[in-house]
Amino acid sequence: MTEGKKKNEWLEWIKAIIIAVLIALFLRTFIFATSIVDGESMYPTLENGERVIFNKIVYLLDEPERGDIVIIERPLKNYVKRVIGLPGETIEINGSNLLINGKEVKQSYLTEEALRQTGNYGPIEVPPDSYFVMGDNRAISKDSRNGLGFIEEGNIIGRSEFIIFPFDEWSMTR
Repeated sequence: MTEGKKKNEWLEWIKAIIIAVLIALFLRTFIFATSIVDGESMYPTLENGERVIFNKIVYLLDEPERGDIVIIERPLKNYVKRVIGLPGETIEINGSNLLINGKEVKQSYLTEEALRQTGNYGPIEVPPDSYFVMGDNRAISKDSRNGLGFIEEGNIIGRSEFIIFPFDEWSMTR
């Protein structure tokens, strides 16, 4: 192999590596990112220490829907919660019953214990451009009922898609 061919091969490798790094940075910055679940507020859907991939672009194209597990950006830390109430809806919780605009909504993602520990709340109307969120572990969750308040659409930075760590728990988060 001649000196010129070796140099050309090295340049091709360097270009390929630079392109791969740029693509990875683009995907991480604008499309997907990871977040670590901190605490038990989303148990049993998500457990403390699990790493999830979240989709950052989905809400540029669409709006959050009831049931979505979202990443909420706050100054000190991000939160992982489930969207319960949409803009303009009236939310009321009577024990294990969730009422939205006066109609009961089933919460199949909750355990019987979580349903029993939900308590009472509302009725309260969700402001325009805001969402009402709760953790699946209702007894201990800091959420729209008790500390986070209504979540403005701009503070929702993505939708959780996959559990990627620990490896034996790879799954969809919906």
